[in-house]
Amino acid sequence: MRRLDRVNELLRREISAVIQRDYAWHGALVTVSDVDVTQDLKEAKVWMSILGGNVAAVLDKLNREHGSIQARIMKRVILKSTPVLRFCHDTSAVRGVDLVNLLDAVEKLPKAPDEEPEAEAL
Repeated sequence: MRRLDRVNELLRREISAVIQRDYAWHGALVTVSDVDVTQDLKEAKVWMSILGGNVAAVLDKLNREHGSIQARIMKRVILKSTPVLRFCHDTSAVRGVDLVNLLDAVEKLPKAPDEEPEAEAL
């Protein structure tokens, strides 16, 4: 596994722990789906899956608090430079639910009748 992949996964776990432990989301399910750190470790996009609640308000709160979140994470994760966190909305979960619903709808559509096997000649 590449070093950058290990850093991404480590940051994802630590950011997730801080967000779940130190913040209240009032009915929204907020999870860290992925972290993408630049090669120089200066910036990190944190992809958030937000179900229920106000997506814009959650992202706004996270981006306002990014310095505090970074400080908490860097007490547990030692890197040569602390990446600046930028929180983004990951819509893949919503797209996945939409796709499953679409497949269910297609399954309910009328189907062409099966072809009848040809009668055997006597």
